Amino acid sequence: MQGIIEVVCGPMFSGKTEELIRRVRRCQIARQKVQIFKPIIDNRYHATDVVSHNSQSIEAVPVKDAFDLLQRVYDSTRVVAIDEVQFFDENILSVVTKLARRGCRVICAGLDQDYTGKPFGPMPTLLAIADTVNKVHAICTVCGEAASKTYRRPEVKNKNQVLVGETDSYEARCRAHFDYFNEEEELPLMEFLAKTLKVNNLATNV
Repeated sequence: MQGIIEVVCGPMFSGKTEELIRRVRRCQIARQKVQIFKPIIDNRYHATDVVSHNSQSIEAVPVKDAFDLLQRVYDSTRVVAIDEVQFFDENILSVVTKLARRGCRVICAGLDQDYTGKPFGPMPTLLAIADTVNKVHAICTVCGEAASKTYRRPEVKNKNQVLVGETDSYEARCRAHFDYFNEEEELPLMEFLAKTLKVNNLATNV
């Protein structure tokens, strides 16, 4: 069996976990040996099961890190599914590659961006090395258009990148209504524009 790495990504509430469960169940119908994993930090709906926001669920194994996951994969396993893959460290890249070389179909689901709109954890490289990528969208809570961003509600004071939450902490937003703004990140651009403007003015006055 040829190994393959599949990634389903997008913002919160976009149906990533539902799609992972759908693919896993098709494998189970085909009588393929499947193992499902999730990071132990994700205990929002259930301590062990992978559960979607619309309450679909499937039995999984919580793991503390990528190497813990690798050690739990049986030789007979043909399909490995990993939910919330963005919560793993960079070692998950080596693990999924090793599993694919072993001939496993590796199905990963996770957030491609954090609440500031930046790439989340190992996701940029994972998307690059994947054989297939399915980027799904949610519905913007403001305008109802397709949403590609995860917005952390302003009443949530925690600024850590990793903060497990639900609708009490997050909303799906389109680009137009995703208003995260970091003045420190904007400063280098403003300095560059100011220097460019100064150079143009000097050239005009010569």
